[in-house]
Amino acid sequence: MTDLDIANTVTLKHISEIAETLKLDVNTIEMYGKYKAKLPHSLIDLEAVQQSNLILVTAISPTPAGEGKTTMSIGLSEGLNQLGKQTTVVLREPSLGPVFGIKGGATGGGYSQVLPMEDINLHFTGDFSAIEKAHNLLAAVIDNNLQSKTNTLGIDARTVAWKRVMDMNDRSLRNIVVGLGGTTSGIPRETGFDITAASEIMAILCLADDMEDLKQRLGNIFIGYTIGKEPIYAKDLKVQGAMAALLKDAIKPNLVQTIEGNPAIIHGGPFANIAQGTNSVIATRMGMSLSDYTVTEAGFGADLGAEKFLDIKCQSAGISPKAVVLTATIRALKYHGGADLKNLKEENIEAVRNGLPNLQKHLENIQQFGITPVIAINKFISDTEGEVAVIRDFAEQNNIRVSLVEVWEKGGKGALELAQHVVDVIASGSSTFNPMYTWDMDVMEKIEAVATKIYGASRVEYTAKAKKNLKTIKDLKLEKLPVCIAKTQKSLSDNAKLLGRPKDFTITVREIEIAAGAGFLVPITGDMMRMPGLPAHPASERINIDNDGNISGLF
Repeated sequence: MTDLDIANTVTLKHISEIAETLKLDVNTIEMYGKYKAKLPHSLIDLEAVQQSNLILVTAISPTPAGEGKTTMSIGLSEGLNQLGKQTTVVLREPSLGPVFGIKGGATGGGYSQVLPMEDINLHFTGDFSAIEKAHNLLAAVIDNNLQSKTNTLGIDARTVAWKRVMDMNDRSLRNIVVGLGGTTSGIPRETGFDITAASEIMAILCLADDMEDLKQRLGNIFIGYTIGKEPIYAKDLKVQGAMAALLKDAIKPNLVQTIEGNPAIIHGGPFANIAQGTNSVIATRMGMSLSDYTVTEAGFGADLGAEKFLDIKCQSAGISPKAVVLTATIRALKYHGGADLKNLKEENIEAVRNGLPNLQKHLENIQQFGITPVIAINKFISDTEGEVAVIRDFAEQNNIRVSLVEVWEKGGKGALELAQHVVDVIASGSSTFNPMYTWDMDVMEKIEAVATKIYGASRVEYTAKAKKNLKTIKDLKLEKLPVCIAKTQKSLSDNAKLLGRPKDFTITVREIEIAAGAGFLVPITGDMMRMPGLPAHPASERINIDNDGNISGLF
């Protein structure tokens, strides 16, 4: 059975029943049909947030298909609920780019899913569309100001870095020219499209405290310079109010359910290789306000999503996890141990052993933050006892808790041991969160702290463009912002071909983008792009719908 087949066997509870499990009056939620609802900000209790137990799920460096962090997060929340711990899982919303591209849907898998999976994977409650419209409104207003002869700020078109966005993988739109067609069709200039998940509006939505904070952050978006070299922000265009109006519903977290009928909150969807890679601060606080335990995930490996979760989101929101679950798969270890991608289903104990340095580095990274990790082996059918034993032996030698997790096949029952490990770690009070850097450090010091301590680089080099960006950051007095480094997820380094645990490598910062509204800087390394492309045979080829509205082909 496919994930969609399994999802279709479940009789969904009405969303009002899910709200009742969180002790919510049905009149406090805003229903989107029978199985989805928006949660108002008034439900957030900051005192309860401080008492709640936050658990972060991350992973080792992944294979191209990912290692199942979402599946693990959902399954862990099911397991904790089975242990009698009131738990909510808080996740990101899927982007249509990966859904129609190579990775497919992002609602978990097997018997560890959030439902209704078709809605969540497609348009859901319209949050991505609202973010896209707000972003493109600003782009339209910028170009209109360039065209205007009366309402003009004197913007230098050559300095405008604000692109447009769409929620689709479309490499043809990475670099375009707009304004062709004559004097009434705009000012010709080079620009392009990013994917919506990489929009600064997405980052802002996911870091904002409330609507007032959202509007302030929107107004602080850096646009470029005037001809007279004065900086221009979105607030100078008087557009932040209209942008916020478009986001009036999108800023509210979405309540759905797991396959076992437990609550799930899903909100926002920034990628972790080019943005902060975690759900919204509002959604996480909502989960922590309404539950004793809150499980959340951060995209890609611990070098990306987890680092940004801890250094940016946690410092910004004043929260921190009491335990971190490090998801590992046999196939990823074999891949980082030298096995060919085509042969990952074949037993290869030596390759698993050779891949252990990657696992070890991610464990060290978590421990550097002062948090106790638990290894969760996400079991696949092709895994053998001998391969699993390699990880168990490694964990025992390093005094790390480890659990073989079978949530894809068994749901919450497959995560009971992991859930108990997490409960024990939290009860022990062994985690004391310490960020990798403080925000008041020099920009280069912050970049180098992450590059050397987390990635394992020996040095960092900056191109001439990056050095020019550093001067701009200093001139704009934005040096105290944290850094959200854009880097390949395929390697600890900025070179996707360096697998395992590379050493003695150089991180090259190509340029540094300014996300003043979101409240961070984006050093771009290697060949990172903010608009992905589709594979030769995208997932969209297998997706269909019949006359009765039944969707097929979503995985």
